[in-house]
Amino acid sequence: MGLNSLDLAVIVAYLAGVTLFGMRFRARQGTVRDYFLAGNAAPWWAISLSIVAAETSTLTIISVPGLAYESDFRFLQLVIGYLVGRVIVSFLLIPHYFRGELVTAYQLIERRFGQRLRSYTAGLFLLTRAAAEGVRVFAIAIVVRVALAGVLSGLSDFGRDVAAISAVTLLTLLYTFQGGMAAVIWTDVVQLTIYIAGTILAAFTILHRIPGGWATAHAMAGHAGRFRVFDFSWNLSATYTFWSGVIGGAFLTTASHGTDQLIVQRLLSARSETQSKLALLSSGVAILFQFALFLLVGALLFAFYKLFPPAAAFARSDAIFPAFIVNRMPHGASGLLISAILAAAMSNLSAALNSLSSTTIVDFYSRIRPQSTEVRRVQLSRWATVGWGVLLFALAILARRGGTVLEMGLSIASVAYGALLGVFLLGVLTQSAKENGAIVGMLFGFALNLFLWRFTAVPFTWWVAIGSIGTFLAGYLASHLGSPHSSPTLVPANERRKV
Repeated sequence: MGLNSLDLAVIVAYLAGVTLFGMRFRARQGTVRDYFLAGNAAPWWAISLSIVAAETSTLTIISVPGLAYESDFRFLQLVIGYLVGRVIVSFLLIPHYFRGELVTAYQLIERRFGQRLRSYTAGLFLLTRAAAEGVRVFAIAIVVRVALAGVLSGLSDFGRDVAAISAVTLLTLLYTFQGGMAAVIWTDVVQLTIYIAGTILAAFTILHRIPGGWATAHAMAGHAGRFRVFDFSWNLSATYTFWSGVIGGAFLTTASHGTDQLIVQRLLSARSETQSKLALLSSGVAILFQFALFLLVGALLFAFYKLFPPAAAFARSDAIFPAFIVNRMPHGASGLLISAILAAAMSNLSAALNSLSSTTIVDFYSRIRPQSTEVRRVQLSRWATVGWGVLLFALAILARRGGTVLEMGLSIASVAYGALLGVFLLGVLTQSAKENGAIVGMLFGFALNLFLWRFTAVPFTWWVAIGSIGTFLAGYLASHLGSPHSSPTLVPANERRKV
């Protein structure tokens, strides 16, 4: 069926509307904290929704239904681990972040160990976040290639990818450049509302098109095992088991929400430590509902295409949901669904741009040029956002030859998370670990995860757990084999440290 002029009008209206809305927050920011932490003025519920939007990208929306379409609901076991990880971050790391006026996660590392390790952890974040984000940005092209095949028929696949990625990156840059974290948080709230509403609409549309509705879909998907959630086997080569989900998911979320500036920046934007914890824990409830919804859509699509087989087999599972939207949804609704997927893309991209920019300016530039004025730092923060936008565009083009985008993105992030989490655990759980020992541990953990990625069949769900334990043990051992002097301890709660 394809998209028509009504669908295109809906997509254009959305892109223009959300960009103009985000640019409403372009009021002058006087300090780096204003630009990167929204002046600590956002309410907890908005930060909670922003956290969900930040960890939900286009690849999530298109890949998770594909997982249920091809297999079952076992991905939810990983989400259970996400909930456990949030509890750990709330009680183990958030209190330390609010002992001092921090802007980035890696200032905590300097306070505990020293400047060198802060630079290494911040640098590792920049490297791996950019690589993982490039994969996520590429997911935009998968959607647009399917959705706008008719409009862009005169272009090659490469030309369509470049056009799609360029348009979304440019529009996201406009409001992120101007409004900083305030624009990011509030556009996240709008975009999450749009893509959740759009996904619910898609689920009802699929049910309406299946003869017998829910009863038929449930019977067909259930008989094929598509609603299976738990796998209690101890098979280390299986990606989604209860143990890899709960244990691996807990380590993954403790790392991503406790050491990754993408999420930590939102936690630091809260008005207080209590509101920060409330935002993080409540986001866990929302993320469980969201992933269950995406998986349900995949199971419904399985039943639908069993009854109405596609003309040609799908080249990749990532294209199944976009293809249904374009070819089977009513006009107008198709445009809304494509807009919803683009909403997730813009939300995640804006989060990445702001976190990469904040780490660049606060963890590197401000230390190299401590005499720089706040006005100058804010100006450079905006231009750093532009620079990272250009780089992510280039990395997205390079990601075109990868595999399933969801697991590719998680794999790249997981390689670094083990080393980062291990260093943070050394800092908050021990007083005797030293900077040199922590650096040794970090290098060991990162090398270990690279080895697991390139030379073993161990799935990515275990990498963070293995890497962080390896980093912690190697760092602790190296600290006690080195010189006897101790590293600095964490600053007491009543002492405030300026950026």
